[in-house]
Amino acid sequence: MTAARTLAAAAVVMLAALTGGAAQAASGEKIGTVDTAFQWIGRDHDIIVEAYDDPGVQGVTCYVSRARVGGIKGTLGLAEDRAEASIACRQVGPISFPEPLKKQEEVFSERMSILFKRLRIVRMVDPTRNTLVYLTYSEKLIDGSPQNSVTAVPVDRASAIPLRK
Repeated sequence: MTAARTLAAAAVVMLAALTGGAAQAASGEKIGTVDTAFQWIGRDHDIIVEAYDDPGVQGVTCYVSRARVGGIKGTLGLAEDRAEASIACRQVGPISFPEPLKKQEEVFSERMSILFKRLRIVRMVDPTRNTLVYLTYSEKLIDGSPQNSVTAVPVDRASAIPLRK
């Protein structure tokens, strides 16, 4: 194994250790892609739309769109995708809560770069308005990104959102 591969493997292990645990490592269900720039070799630059079902709230799905770099680096997973994403969460069925929710919890996390960047989705509960608020942002291991997007799913007042104490 070359020194570069050893360093890359060590960085991946370190990243897994630092980010593991709290959030569900997720790979969204691909809904579709739109090509944005042709590349002679490798995949074209594109925008991908993925669906993520909230594991703690039955009946809510979040749709996330994000740009992906194509070409050889993008095809191999070595490219640095832009730190921008858009989110829209919707009620797609009857909402139910298998167990009480934390007031704020990271519910999805997906690697966007081989070493340093992750897409994160955080669920927050607004008990005053009986609403689930979802925030998406992209974070580098070294410094976070201010790029973010937020959406909300109101829950019928007849079904109070159960919170962990």
